[in-house]
Amino acid sequence: MNRKFHRMRGQRRAFLKGLANNLIMREKIETTIPRAKEIRPIVERMITIAKKQQLAAFRSLLSKLPKQAAEKLYFDIALRYKARTGGYLRITKESKARKRDGAVLSIIEFVK
Repeated sequence: MNRKFHRMRGQRRAFLKGLANNLIMREKIETTIPRAKEIRPIVERMITIAKKQQLAAFRSLLSKLPKQAAEKLYFDIALRYKARTGGYLRITKESKARKRDGAVLSIIEFVK
């Protein structure tokens, strides 16, 4: 999809890394629809990597995420989805819009 979010490449990578970190640590966040659609494939790919349960997979996650988020993804979340082949995240559109700019909000969360 490659949305730019009015940011330069380094800022965009840091922005998406922060969103992914928040989603993994909280397991459910409220954000705009384009942001949710952009981080969904990123986090789902990370879960697929974590499911391999190898040292190289863990190190790969460490290069993409902060240590706490990588550990939670590798030791908790990946084991939860061991039998699932994909579709780890759900995006639900909210009926309300953000007050200051009218952006439509959504909730992105892990499937139970």
